[in-house]
Amino acid sequence: MRRTAFFIIATTVAGGAAAQDTAFVLDPIFLDSAFRDQRAILDTPISASVRDGEALESRQADDIQELIGDIPGLSIDGGPRGISQEPNIRGFRDQQIVLRFDGGRFNFSQGHRGRFFIDPDLVRRVEVVRGGGSTLYGSGALGGVISFETVDAADLLAPDRTTGARVRLGYGSNGEQVTGSTTVFADWGNWDALLFLGGRTMGKDLEAGGGGGIAFSRIDQASGMLKLGFEPSEDSRFEFSLSAFGDEGQTAANSNGAVTGSNPLVDREAETQNLRLSWDYAPSDSDLVDLSVLFYANRLDITEDRVAAPRRDETRYDTLGFEITNRSTFDFGMPVDVVYGFEVLRDTQEGVRDGAPRPAFPDAEATTYGAFAEATAAVGARLDLIAGLRLDSYERKPDDPALRDVSEDFVSPRIGFSYRPSDAWQIYGNLARAFRAPSLTELYNSGLHFPGGPGFPPDNFFVPNPNLEPEESTQVEIGARFERGGVWRADDRLAFSVNAYYADVDNYIEQVVNIVAGTTSFGNVNGALWGFEAELDYDARTWFMGAGLGLARGQNDDGDWLESIPQDRLTATLGLRPWEGWELGARATFAARQDRVPAAGTPGDGYELLDLYATWAPQSGALGGMVLRAGIDNVFDRNYTIYPNGLAQTGRSFEVSATFTF
Repeated sequence: MRRTAFFIIATTVAGGAAAQDTAFVLDPIFLDSAFRDQRAILDTPISASVRDGEALESRQADDIQELIGDIPGLSIDGGPRGISQEPNIRGFRDQQIVLRFDGGRFNFSQGHRGRFFIDPDLVRRVEVVRGGGSTLYGSGALGGVISFETVDAADLLAPDRTTGARVRLGYGSNGEQVTGSTTVFADWGNWDALLFLGGRTMGKDLEAGGGGGIAFSRIDQASGMLKLGFEPSEDSRFEFSLSAFGDEGQTAANSNGAVTGSNPLVDREAETQNLRLSWDYAPSDSDLVDLSVLFYANRLDITEDRVAAPRRDETRYDTLGFEITNRSTFDFGMPVDVVYGFEVLRDTQEGVRDGAPRPAFPDAEATTYGAFAEATAAVGARLDLIAGLRLDSYERKPDDPALRDVSEDFVSPRIGFSYRPSDAWQIYGNLARAFRAPSLTELYNSGLHFPGGPGFPPDNFFVPNPNLEPEESTQVEIGARFERGGVWRADDRLAFSVNAYYADVDNYIEQVVNIVAGTTSFGNVNGALWGFEAELDYDARTWFMGAGLGLARGQNDDGDWLESIPQDRLTATLGLRPWEGWELGARATFAARQDRVPAAGTPGDGYELLDLYATWAPQSGALGGMVLRAGIDNVFDRNYTIYPNGLAQTGRSFEVSATFTF
C-alpha cells in the first residue's frame, strides 16, 4: 500500500533525549474516561482494569488482541486478522459493549468487519469496565465499556523541553510485518500540539502455530492524527483532534473465516476519519462546576470488490455525537459527589452493491437522546452509597416505506455501595439495569446472506424483524480490592481484586440461521450469565508478578449454553529489572477446553501459551533517549484457536523495535 510505505519511510530519523517509555513509578491506579470522573480505583464501586505505560509498550502489539486480550473477563473475538476483531466481556460481545476513543463512541458493527480501527502505537491508556454500565453510558453497555485514550504532547515531552519528537521502527517475523511511526509534539505554554504518522506493511500472509498458513491475511495499515490544545487559563482547556486510519488488502468477505465459495475473496479497503472537539472547565474555587463538553464525528467507509465474479460492495457508517457532563460536590451534612449530564447521538448507515441499495446493510438512521445522573454519598467515614438513573429515548428509521419505524424509551437505574474497612481495602456491590437497543442491521437487513450449493443447501436470505425488543438485563455484582505499598519492603506495592457477578437477560438478541428454510433472522431469547474474576499485581521494583483469572458461564432460558461465552482462562506474568533501564519478562496463558457450547455448536480446544520479552532503555550517554525492545510471541509455536473464532491464531513470532525520543 503506497501510503503505508510513505509513512514507514518517514520514520528513518533517530535522536536522543530522556527515555520516558520505561519510567518506573508506583503511582495509585485511577479510572478516568471510563467512569466519567477521575477516581482512585479503590474508591470506584465497579469491576475495572487499567492498562497504560510499559504494560502496553512491552507488548509490541500488532492488533488489539495482542494489546489487551488477556485482561480478566475480556477476550477478543474475530480471529487472527485484526480487521475482524471484536470485544467480548463476560460473554457479552460486539455491540453489547460500548467502545470509546478519546471520549467519543464508536458504534459501527456489521458482519465480521471488526470494530477496532486504531493503531496500537497511538494508544497510551486503556480502561475496561466490566458489567452493566447503562446508567452512565446508555445503550450497549450490557457487558461494559472499553475506553481508549491516545497520546498527548504532555505524555512524551522530556522535562524542561517545549518541543520533541519520537520515532519508532519495528519488525515482526510472522507475516514479515514492518512498522513505523513518527510523532512530533510541542508545548508552548497555553498551546500544545501533536502530529502522528504511522503505518504497518506485511511481506506475506500470517502463519498459525505449527506452520499452517492463514491465507489472505496480508493487510497493510496506515494512520495519522493531529491534536491541538489551548488553555486560556489554568481552569479551562480546549482540544481539537482529527485522526484517520485505513487498511487495504485481499481477504475473505467474512474475515474470521477461510475463503470458500460462500465466503468469497475480496479486495478490501477501509478508511475512517474521527473528529473530536472538547472543552474542559474546572474553576479551582468552585465545588459545583467541573464541566466536560464533547462534540465528535466518525465516518467509516469500507469497499469490498469480489475477485472471482466482479461485484462491488460499499459500506458507509457515520456517527455524530454531543455530550455534556458535569461533576459537583454538595454538602448535605455529608459530602455528595454527583456526575450528571446529557448526550445526543445519531448514526446513519448506507449500503450499496454495484451502485444499487444493498438490503443486507439497509439505509437507515438511529437517533438517541440520553440524560443521566449518579450520586455518591459518604454516609460514614468509610461507607459510600451510590445511586444513579438514566433515561434514554431512541428512534430507528429505515429508508424503506415497507418497514416501520421503531421508537422506545428505557430507564437504567443503579444502586451500589463501597465500604473501606481500612485504607488498603475496599468491599463493593452493585445492582444495575442495562440495555441495548437493536441495531439497524438486526432490525432491517434483508437480501442474500450467502449463496447455497448446486442442490442443497439453498440460497440463504436475511429476513427483517422490526419487532425486535431491546436487550435488557438486571445485573448484580459484589467484589473486593486490596492495594497497599510497603507490604514487604519500603518501595513495593501489592494490589489484587476479586468479584462475582450474575446477569439476568431478557430479549437477548441472537442470530438464527435456518439452512433448510434458507433464512437468517434475528430473534429475542432470555438467558443468564454469571461468573468470577480475579486480578493480582505485585511490584517490588527489581522484580514483579501478576495474574488474572476469568470464569464465565451463560445459558438461555431453555438451558442451552450461549455460544458467546469465552473459555476459562488464567494468565500469569513474571519479570525482572536486573539493572537500570532493563526489564525482562514472561507472560503465560492457560485456557481451558470449552465444552459448554450450544447443542449444535463445536467445542473449543484448550491451549497454553508463553511469550517472552526484554526492554533496554539506557538512561544516559549517547544512547539516552533510545528504547530497544525484543520479544518472542507464542514461544512454542502452539496451534490454537480462541473460542468461538473460526480461524487459528498466529504462531511463533520474533518481535523487535526501537524507539528514539529527542
